[in-house]
Amino acid sequence: MKLNEDQLQAALGELSGWSVVNGKLHREYKFPDFVHAFGFMATAAVAIEARNHHPEWSNVYNRVTVDLTTHDSGGITDKDVSLAHLLEGLAKRLA
Repeated sequence: MKLNEDQLQAALGELSGWSVVNGKLHREYKFPDFVHAFGFMATAAVAIEARNHHPEWSNVYNRVTVDLTTHDSGGITDKDVSLAHLLEGLAKRLA
């Protein structure tokens, strides 16, 4: 179920560095180098596949840009917030 504005603002309060861009939960990670950025994506991919909730993301050198939305709900849901928390935990370990 799509989050309402109050729920979305509460979630953003818990997710440092995240914002809403074009109706999607958005974050850009910056790592020390390409190996760390790619390692983040590779590590996250296993957990993401297990959740069957896949991000829109891209990598350029040491940066990984992530956009999260739940297409079948028409916006940002608890699934996206949960995945954002997971990505935050992984990023902190790899930074």
